[in-house]
Amino acid sequence: MAIDVERTSVRPLVEHTVIDRYHAKARVNHWVTAITFTLLTLSGLALFHPGLYWLTAFFGGGSGTRAIHPWFGVVLLMSFSLLFIQFWKHNFWNRDDTQWVKQIDDVVKGDEEHLPELDKYNAGQKIVFWLMALFILILFCTGLVIWDQYFHGIVTIETNRLAALVHSAIAICAILLLIVHVYAGIWVKGSVRSMTQGNVTGGWAWRHHRKWLRREVRGAEPGGSTEG
Repeated sequence: MAIDVERTSVRPLVEHTVIDRYHAKARVNHWVTAITFTLLTLSGLALFHPGLYWLTAFFGGGSGTRAIHPWFGVVLLMSFSLLFIQFWKHNFWNRDDTQWVKQIDDVVKGDEEHLPELDKYNAGQKIVFWLMALFILILFCTGLVIWDQYFHGIVTIETNRLAALVHSAIAICAILLLIVHVYAGIWVKGSVRSMTQGNVTGGWAWRHHRKWLRREVRGAEPGGSTEG
C-alpha cells in the first residue's frame, strides 16, 4: 500500500534505514574540489606572508609554489563548476530559508522541531554555496590579472596591484567560509557520512531535511519519481 507522505509521519518507516544522498561521482567531485582548495590555500598562504614561506617546501620551493599555485586555481574552477552544475537548482532561496535564518537561535540550540521543514539544503548551506561560487569566480579573474607568467603587461601596474589586493582579501574570506563549512559538517552529527559513504540515516534526514525525505520516500513508491 502506498504511503501518504503528506499526511503520515514517515519517521517510523525510515528511522533505521539509510537514504541515498550523493552518488559516487558527486562525492569524488566534492573531494577533488576540497583537496584542490586546500592545496590552493597552503600555496597561497606561502606566498602571502614571509612567516608562512616555509610552506613552499611542500611545493618545491618558492619558484615551484609560484608556478603551481595558479594551476591549482584552474583545477579548482573546473571542479567547482561541475559541482555547481549538479547542485545549483537545489540552492534557490525560498520562504522556508528566510524563516530558518530568523530562527537561527533554534538552529544553534538544536531545537529543530520548531523550524520549517527543509528540502535538500538549509539556508546556511545555500549561503555557503553561492558565496563560494562568487569567491571562486573573483579569485580566478583576479588571479589571471596577476598571473605574470602568461599575462604580464596586459594591464597597468595600478590595476595589477588592485587585483592583488582584491585577490588576497577574497582569498581570506573564502578560507573563513571553508572553515565554517567544515565546522558545520562536523557539528551536525552524521553529515560527513553523506560525503564519505553517500548516504544518511533516515533519522538524520527526518531531523534536518524533512521535506527532502518526504520527496525521497514518495519517489521510492511504485510509480513515484525523485528530483534528486
